[in-house]
Amino acid sequence: MSEEARLRWRCRRGTRELDALLGRWLAECYAHADEWRRADFDRLLDVQDPDLWDWLMGHSEPADPGFAVLVEEIRRR
Repeated sequence: MSEEARLRWRCRRGTRELDALLGRWLAECYAHADEWRRADFDRLLDVQDPDLWDWLMGHSEPADPGFAVLVEEIRRR
């Protein structure tokens, strides 16, 4: 299984909105991202859904600077 296929599977979160937000970034940005952003995205997928939802909806901000940049990128898409 390729790295992108593995990540695509991990983007399936159980809510259509999170699936769409994460999957869109993977499809549109992952291939062009540097290794640090790719690693941050992989780590972001370990975060629990309620925290991801709050971050992506702008209800709260992640303390991790790598996550903060990535969350902002995902929000802008």
